[in-house]
Amino acid sequence: MRERSPWPYLLVAPAVAGGAFLLLYPLLKAAVISFQHFRMGELIRGAAVFVGLENYAELLSGAEFRQVVLRTLVWTAINVVLIMVLSTALALMLVRLRRALRLAVMSALALAWATPIIAATTVFQWLFQSELGVVNWLLVTLGLDSFRGYTWFADGTATFAVLVLLVVWQSVPFAALTLYAGLTTIPAELYESARIDGGTGRQVFTRITVPMLRQLFALVASLEVIWTAKCFPQIWVLSQGGPDGATTTLPVYAFKIARVLHRYDLGSAVAMLTVVILAVALVGNLRRMVRQ
Repeated sequence: MRERSPWPYLLVAPAVAGGAFLLLYPLLKAAVISFQHFRMGELIRGAAVFVGLENYAELLSGAEFRQVVLRTLVWTAINVVLIMVLSTALALMLVRLRRALRLAVMSALALAWATPIIAATTVFQWLFQSELGVVNWLLVTLGLDSFRGYTWFADGTATFAVLVLLVVWQSVPFAALTLYAGLTTIPAELYESARIDGGTGRQVFTRITVPMLRQLFALVASLEVIWTAKCFPQIWVLSQGGPDGATTTLPVYAFKIARVLHRYDLGSAVAMLTVVILAVALVGNLRRMVRQ
């Protein structure tokens, strides 16, 4: 048997090592800090004291942390459901469009996906501005006078809804284009046979499309769970977790604790618990994907 040359592994080793360092070092550093008494004094002087699970006990015993976890779960569930439903509908539409129109829609999706996060967030701020925003003007034009001068970012539910619209708008292009690519791999003969046998559109989707792309659906959903749960720039730029904490999710909560209170130990503990929650939510799904 011919021996494998070590050169390919040696050539990629620096990139793999660099990537592993950039990914693992911050995670390990945060884990270490979460078990220490690490505040402004320790940041300047060093010599942090090991306190064991004290930071985690403080978090888990507080009602505020539980509220933030519940809000994060609701936030993630709403966004992922909307993203998957809209992306699937768009992908199915792309398959049926003519080539020129399909190219135009895909280009629009790609442009939306390529828009920088902060730029898109700023645009949404302008759209929902109380006096000069396009959304209020449009709603008033349609006869909804109650939205004249309506301040979207003064109400927790309204701010939450605007952030959901923003994140869904940013996420749908990736998911839709990925699912469309998967749809193009399904043999057309399967659909033709189903139509000849009298299958309805719903039956074709549930008995052919979904089984054929089950792993892809699971992968996209998993990626969207990660993307949505760790959303920070959009929330911080638009509302900084307000009003009254209505849009404070786990990443925002960790940043606020570390930035405002200088509790870097507690902020690191929140970050580590976020990683654990995501791991628990995703490991089972990814394991089923591998088995299938």
